[in-house]
Amino acid sequence: MKTSINFKAAKSDSEIHNFRKKSFDYIRKDLTPNNEYWQEQKVADRLQTIEAYCKEKSGRKLQKNAMPIREAVVVIKENTTMQDLHNLSKRLEEELKIRIFQIAVHKDEGHYDKETQEWKPNHHAHLVADWQDLKTGKTLKHQSFHYSKMQDIAAESLGMERGRSGSQARLEAIDYKIKMKEEDLRVLEERYNEIKAEIDPKKLDGLIVKESDFLGFQKIKIEKTVENYKNALKVQNTTLLKNKTESESQAKQISDLILKNEGLIKEIQIVGIKNATLLTNPKFFAAERKKYLDSVANMIEKTVMNERLKVSFYERLKSNDFKISDEIGKICEKISKDNNIPSSAFEEVFKDANKVTYVFNLLRYGNRNSTQNQSIDIEESLREKRGFKR
Repeated sequence: MKTSINFKAAKSDSEIHNFRKKSFDYIRKDLTPNNEYWQEQKVADRLQTIEAYCKEKSGRKLQKNAMPIREAVVVIKENTTMQDLHNLSKRLEEELKIRIFQIAVHKDEGHYDKETQEWKPNHHAHLVADWQDLKTGKTLKHQSFHYSKMQDIAAESLGMERGRSGSQARLEAIDYKIKMKEEDLRVLEERYNEIKAEIDPKKLDGLIVKESDFLGFQKIKIEKTVENYKNALKVQNTTLLKNKTESESQAKQISDLILKNEGLIKEIQIVGIKNATLLTNPKFFAAERKKYLDSVANMIEKTVMNERLKVSFYERLKSNDFKISDEIGKICEKISKDNNIPSSAFEEVFKDANKVTYVFNLLRYGNRNSTQNQSIDIEESLREKRGFKR
């Protein structure tokens, strides 16, 4: 299974497709509830922001042929989470200045295998990006090596190592498929031999056309007999060619499955080595732990900013019963449930009083640089966060 990322100009109906705002005949509606969606801003609103900033920064209007909003389709694994995609987005912004503001995970697309009728899912995610250079106001300019870097970032962030991914269970499933394909190949070879056996002249006697002359003697009608032979050989050759092609195709599939099997074995070995390193190397464990907690903190920040876009949030904000700590608790609970993050991770993040103040101010004022802290009891907040449970 290979992953790739390739940005193109976003289509006008991007949001309609990505957020399933209408029904499509190529999706399985029973699987649509498995999709996941996140957005920081609508495309139309983002485009207005980009055009205004370009005018302010450069003194000129955005060029008509510019592509300030682009979209990429990224192949993902079945167990890829929204957090993984936020991690990918963060790296794209840090290393290539590409800012993702919409993510749609689709798990309701795919096809049925023509032979086995087995459902073959096409798990993928749509990333919609702001392609504006904040220094110039114009669109970002990337070199060829930047696009290669995108592929590396996507593979590393999604844990797919530019190609193959899987688990022990899938490894066993692939072994089974290899045996099935080998059996299919054996059957094809038997059919091939049966067809060749039919060339036996004895089996072709029925193609000979005879008729009696006026004396009652049987004579072969040469023209009709030759025509029968030609037609029979034409059918014979077509059938042989078809089965030969099928046989070669089956052999190639077996070869591909064996390569995939070897890739999965290698991946499992790498995971085993990494786990062993985590247990025996304190520095490596600390680094991995920090990376994980940073990703959780980043997701909290993005979700908080998204929550502020909702009308219902401002209605609650005006209420006398509104409590910042309750809002943060609900946000963390949702993130925990959607991404299978243990409550202990949130407890670790919120042990930092500055982090608590930062997140609380972010939710109330929507300003990453705000230092206001109107009547927020930090110690009380810390106690509430440490008591948070999934």
